[in-house]
Amino acid sequence: MSAPASLPPTGPDASAALPSPSARRRRRLLLWSALVALLVAAQGALLWLTWQLEHVRVQESTDAAAAVAAADVRQRLTDQMQALQQLLWLEPGSPAWTAAATPVMRQYRELMRIELRDEAFGLHSTVVSPSHPGQFGTIPRQDMSVDAQTACATAQRYSTPAFSRTYFVPTTGGLGMEVVDLCLPSLADGRARGAMIGTIVLRELLEQAVPAATLREHEVLLVEADGTRLARAGIRRGAGVYTAERLIDLSGLLLPLRLDSVAQAPRWIPNLSAALVIALGVALAGVVTLLGYDVRRRATAEQSLADALAVRKAMEDSLVTGLRARDLNGRITHVNAAFCQMVGYSAEELLAATTPPYWPPEMAPEYARRQAERLAGASPPREGHETVFMRRGGERFPVLIFEAPLVDGRGQHAGWMSSVLDLGPQRRIEELSRQQQEKLQAASRLATMGEMTTLLSHELNQPLAAIASYATGSLNLLPENDADPAADLPTQLMVRQATQRIAEQAERAGRVIRSVHQFVRRRERLRETVRADELIEAVLPLIRLAARRSHSRVEIALDTPVPRVTCDRTMVEQVLLNLARNGIQAMEDERIAPADRLLEIHVHPVSERWVEWRVADHGLGIPAAVGEQLFTPFFTTKPEGMGMGLAMCRTVIEQHGGALEFSSQAWVAHPPADEPGHALPRLPHGSVFRFTLPAAGAPPGRGATPAPPV
Repeated sequence: MSAPASLPPTGPDASAALPSPSARRRRRLLLWSALVALLVAAQGALLWLTWQLEHVRVQESTDAAAAVAAADVRQRLTDQMQALQQLLWLEPGSPAWTAAATPVMRQYRELMRIELRDEAFGLHSTVVSPSHPGQFGTIPRQDMSVDAQTACATAQRYSTPAFSRTYFVPTTGGLGMEVVDLCLPSLADGRARGAMIGTIVLRELLEQAVPAATLREHEVLLVEADGTRLARAGIRRGAGVYTAERLIDLSGLLLPLRLDSVAQAPRWIPNLSAALVIALGVALAGVVTLLGYDVRRRATAEQSLADALAVRKAMEDSLVTGLRARDLNGRITHVNAAFCQMVGYSAEELLAATTPPYWPPEMAPEYARRQAERLAGASPPREGHETVFMRRGGERFPVLIFEAPLVDGRGQHAGWMSSVLDLGPQRRIEELSRQQQEKLQAASRLATMGEMTTLLSHELNQPLAAIASYATGSLNLLPENDADPAADLPTQLMVRQATQRIAEQAERAGRVIRSVHQFVRRRERLRETVRADELIEAVLPLIRLAARRSHSRVEIALDTPVPRVTCDRTMVEQVLLNLARNGIQAMEDERIAPADRLLEIHVHPVSERWVEWRVADHGLGIPAAVGEQLFTPFFTTKPEGMGMGLAMCRTVIEQHGGALEFSSQAWVAHPPADEPGHALPRLPHGSVFRFTLPAAGAPPGRGATPAPPV
């Protein structure tokens, strides 16, 4: 009795015998991959074979055209040789010879010149082609006949025509052409009686010998053995894909002829057969696509979910607002890229931390208390709250936090979701706006001050003129010294001097007002050449008066010869007077002994174009915080000051092309002469103001040579 046939397993173990879903998916993927690979391979092989066939066809066509072109050039040269040999039968130089040579040159346009040479290679007769004027116009023929003479020597030795080497003949206009000489020996009774030389232009040879169809589709070149191009014809440039080369060997002439086709590499669909193959492949791919449609539908839901997650991730990454999610225990469960960039920590570090690392240590207890209130159920304010976070490097920055309850998919409260805004850029913008507002206010005050200056200059001119007139009248009323012998001469002299001083200072005040008026209106002021000592002498009485009041000494040092400068005298005097007064006022501190109160004014040239002025005091110096704003308009440390003195001084110096700077200097007080054993205490430092003015005779213009740093 035969054994029963095996049956498929049933029962609980039946499912174990079937392949798992992942195995089925792998098997389907393998089958689909093999089918697609087979289709792609077959399609690619057919396309490659078609492309290769088209490539070989075009290359063979180029080779055939090269062979035909080489044969045509060789035949053309042979015909020229035969035509020139017929001219040898005529009497050289006779009218018959000239009449016969002219049609030959018309027939062969590449013949540029026909020469008859005697036994000593002397020129006997010449026929020149009208198609090539200006032959040997740059270099004479006798200087370029070495190659022709060598070819004729070879031709006479072997009694056969011979070609010379190719050479370049320059023409007028910087152009030229590559030519070759064909020498035919003239024999009589077995003895050489001269030679006939035909000069052939290689470019014309190609254009006349190669068929027009070949020239329309190829670039035809004659090259040397090393690849140097001698002549070209046809299209301007070939594609460089299909090239062919043939050798022209005729009577000692050995020239490679190269063809470069305009045809590009074949397209991937070169002909109808390839298009049909592709169409069949596309149809087959369509069938395969329909078969795989069901497989793609199964993956749609999964792909949709992945796309939704990708969109959510992209939205979070594109935000500049930091997002932070915390669970009910206060642990961070999610952060976006903006939050990580804001605090300088990676997402892994934030998720693993028990205490947020961006909490400043000094504020950690307050933040912990606030978080406990949130976790206890306290609702955060809708308008958000400001706080301070700390970056990885320790930098504190302000943030604005908005929080809302985080509800999961089942509707249960799972934590808190926070949006964090970095307020640092906003604070910087607010600070910049505040600074701009201050600048606008300063500009408004400057405009108001300019109007007041204009008004005051107009109103003060009349009383100053009256003062000057009264002073002049008083001088006129005073008697001369010898007019009244009984008068008190010392008293009259003092009164006269005082009145003269009043007149001088009134006139000076008028000049100052006019200069300030011109300065405010920015008019071009009069520049004059002045000695440095004259500028100092003009303001020295006022400086010494201020120095006597503060028990200070003034020391003046001038180079020899005394430097001369070109400047607006009145405005520079005001700058010098302002700097000197500031230096004297800086030494009025009670901590500085009167013996140490010394104001130094030094003048010396620093180059051929610039003269440096140095005003130094032995005061307590200028603090760094004050020095940063020293030249800012309306900034002053004096209760009665307006803050415009140094700002106007710098503007005046810069309008002269110079520069005004200040620095501090350390110094040690020297003991006075009457107390040799007494040493004064060491003071911190004084202040030095330096400015430059253009030297007399320097070329005008600020941009020509900049002022040196002072």
